[in-house]
Amino acid sequence: MLDVLLGLFLAFTVVVGAPSYWELAGGLVVVAGSVVTARRYPAVSLGIALAGTLAVPFPYGDRVPVWTVFVLVAMSYQAALRMERARPALLTGAAVSLLGIPLSLLVGPDGLGDWGSMMAILVFAGLSPWLLGRYVRVRGELARTGWRRAEEMESRQRLVADQARLRERARIASDMHDSLGHELSLIAVRAAALEVAGGLDDVQRDAAAELRTSAAAATDRLREIIGVLREDAAPVEPVQGDLGELISRARASGLLIDARVDSELAPPMVARAAYRVVQEALTNVAKHAPGAAVTVRVTSTGSQTSVRVVNAPPPAGPLPGAASGHLGLIGLRERVRLVGGTLRAGPHEGGFAVTATLPHDAAPVEETPELREAADDEVGQSTSARALEVARRDVRRSLFQAVAVPLALFGVLLAVSGIAFLYQWNSSELPGGVYDRLRLGQPRAELTLPERQRAARPVRGEPPSVPGAACEYYGTGRSWLDNDYAAYRLCFADGKLVSKDWFTEGGS
Repeated sequence: MLDVLLGLFLAFTVVVGAPSYWELAGGLVVVAGSVVTARRYPAVSLGIALAGTLAVPFPYGDRVPVWTVFVLVAMSYQAALRMERARPALLTGAAVSLLGIPLSLLVGPDGLGDWGSMMAILVFAGLSPWLLGRYVRVRGELARTGWRRAEEMESRQRLVADQARLRERARIASDMHDSLGHELSLIAVRAAALEVAGGLDDVQRDAAAELRTSAAAATDRLREIIGVLREDAAPVEPVQGDLGELISRARASGLLIDARVDSELAPPMVARAAYRVVQEALTNVAKHAPGAAVTVRVTSTGSQTSVRVVNAPPPAGPLPGAASGHLGLIGLRERVRLVGGTLRAGPHEGGFAVTATLPHDAAPVEETPELREAADDEVGQSTSARALEVARRDVRRSLFQAVAVPLALFGVLLAVSGIAFLYQWNSSELPGGVYDRLRLGQPRAELTLPERQRAARPVRGEPPSVPGAACEYYGTGRSWLDNDYAAYRLCFADGKLVSKDWFTEGGS
């Protein structure tokens, strides 16, 4: 339906603007051919519309056919939307431009001026809409491809983050296995000792035996359940890591640490989480900020434990190599969340700060989308976001090309046409004194005339020509900035001057 309406509108412009039957027939053929082939064969449609601009050099009442502009604008834009490659359109436009040069010189009354008019139409009615349509097409493709890639990368990033969380949960499960298994084993041993102790009746011995059996069964069951979660090797850190030893080892490795630790009131799981926060923060400093001074503060009260690790900017800058994947922070965030705490990690005064608040008696914090987005913001821009930014930059570049290229081509065309026009104007000027000395009947061979004739001459006011005479036109010395041009006309017959006239736009 859109193609039909567009075809009717373009046909209407031809009917209204065509003064002759030949132009009417040719315009309707161009409209029909370009509209019919626009959807299935966009390159052919564009070629037909570009060929329609060759009608400009023909003297249709000394005017530019307006319908060619409407046809070219519509077909260029649609072809750019539907063509996968740009080369056919560029080659067709170049062929039409080159073909217009001999056509304008042989047919057009104004020679290169008619070719310049045709080129202006090709640039503004052809190239500009085509670049705009190309921009819309590229923008749509990049948007679709960018969002599809963004979804894939987000899924991949989410999978990696989930794996880091699962690994941290496995470490926590391993800690539980090591600690609870040890305690349950001690309960089983004590129950066995109680079972064989003297001074107990049969009921008490049976109860001790049941306690020993239950403890042994609970230990085996705990080993079976939590052992499944151990996808990697068992952790090498102690179950209840000592922060003092951790900081001492870090200092021995070369880190400059100012530490103040008070975690005596922290429960075992909270103390373990605090240990992991400090451990991961110091590891990141050693990897990404070598030589930077570090401040460690761990403070415990009756209700919560606060951990803060801040490093200054590295003196020599970060180590070269791949950027951090932030998996350690993701796993650390999961451990803190499971004890009901919150974790903040991000740049701080040129360095980096990791801050955790660990309540002593709290349920795990529910992981909401807002919490996930905040974590992603602190970790850094995602890969998909960077890919989307690259896609947007490409779209902006194509939009700049759609605007800048036509303007640049128009400037070049205007400069070339202006230089050619001024050269032709100056080289075709006949001095007034020479014109006054011309006498009828003088032989053409004896006259000293300019080497070129005036192309930009008046289109009205020319006196009737002498039958059988060949006329030549020359400039009168009037400035090209005048609104109406003037010209000398010299007519020769049998090699002799038979008439000379001066005429202008307003009259003869």
